[in-house]
Amino acid sequence: MGKAVTIQLGEPVNRKRIQRLMRDMGIEAMYPKPNLSRNTTPHPIYPYLLKGLTINKPNQVWGIDITYIRLATGWLYLVAILDWYSRFVVSWRLSNSLTTDFCLEAVKDAFTTGIPDICNSDQGTQFTSADYIELVTKQEVKISMDHRGRCFDNIFTERLWRTIKYEEVYLKDYQSPKKAEESLKEYLNRYNYKRLHQSLQYKTPAQIYFQ
Repeated sequence: MGKAVTIQLGEPVNRKRIQRLMRDMGIEAMYPKPNLSRNTTPHPIYPYLLKGLTINKPNQVWGIDITYIRLATGWLYLVAILDWYSRFVVSWRLSNSLTTDFCLEAVKDAFTTGIPDICNSDQGTQFTSADYIELVTKQEVKISMDHRGRCFDNIFTERLWRTIKYEEVYLKDYQSPKKAEESLKEYLNRYNYKRLHQSLQYKTPAQIYFQ
């Protein structure tokens, strides 16, 4: 028997030509954009208050941050507020755009559960907006902000994102925002109330937060 012959049709093209044709046709690759809340405009900067701080009680420090959530076609954005002592997710919201509104909704919802001493965030546009600062400071909460390029300033929330991605998001193929929200709601409820944490002496975040 003769060897199978593979026939390739078309013409060789380089990357620059593909990029130009995509721009001409208005086509853009679907991928998460880095630095979701990068702020390039002048904005208030608050000091980082957590260096060397011993965190020994619930509602002492909350961290708020945004990450992207993959859909079958497109992306959503997830904001979550995490109590650093207990690892309890106090509140969260999903949005299809990086507006400030969904972050404000999450904060308002969180304040119905507790009021922290300090709320830590990055210097993104959502967390340096006048509406966010007014909402937080009205409750006499101290604002703490990460230094630029220092992801470890918000290490507990970064660990939360990793956990959510590997235990939930990467295992699913959300077909719609509604399906994503339903699945994440189920997962985060399990995370808060059923998932045992080694760092919490094998208790759940809710057991520690509401003790």
